Amino acid sequence: MSRNSESGGTSRRRFLGALAAGAGAAGVAALPFSLSAAEAETPFTNPEDPDSWFAGIKGKHRAVFDIFEPHGVFPFLGPMVFLMTNASTGTPAKDCSVVVIIRHEAVPFALGSNLWKKYKLGEATKVTDPETKALAVRNIFWQPKPGDFVLPGLGNARVGIDQLQAQGVMFFACGAALMSMSAGVAQQTKQDPKTVQQEFMTSVLPGVHVLPSGVWGLGRAQEHGCAYCFAY
Repeated sequence: MSRNSESGGTSRRRFLGALAAGAGAAGVAALPFSLSAAEAETPFTNPEDPDSWFAGIKGKHRAVFDIFEPHGVFPFLGPMVFLMTNASTGTPAKDCSVVVIIRHEAVPFALGSNLWKKYKLGEATKVTDPETKALAVRNIFWQPKPGDFVLPGLGNARVGIDQLQAQGVMFFACGAALMSMSAGVAQQTKQDPKTVQQEFMTSVLPGVHVLPSGVWGLGRAQEHGCAYCFAY
């Protein structure tokens, strides 16, 4: 059995508990939701034809990276190295198709720094800011600062979401995870779930599409010929 299938439910509960604590509800181990069916509808950003997003997968070499949880620089290093090594072997980035699905505990990486600061997402995810060495109050993978990710043999690694988007990488976020996370925050901070969900959706990074779910997107990308890569 894979690591994901063994620990996915437990790690999700642990993450949501940490998120709630960061939002001001100390001592919460898990978040029991009590949303109506209407409130629990998963948000996504193109209900008319979400499959159309994957029509752009036409490259000679295709890969989908499953970003499941925070793990230093490694989740975003995979797409960068894929493009870099394909270029070194004769296939430039423009002739590759790279899809990144941000889901589960990693879904805060799809959100702007405003929510990282407001809801202490660095504390919930245990993500450290490479500049301050403290728990992050910004999304360190959105418009990273020069020197944030200096790696042996690679120098200043261009692993920022915006930097990868500039090379044609397609980014998607799990709507189910965003719904779960926003609902938990709403419940623990005694806010209206729809209001907080809208706050989260508004904070989704430019160019990042919200899917019905991350696993839905992983399936669609593989149907379009992308090789699966677990970005850990």
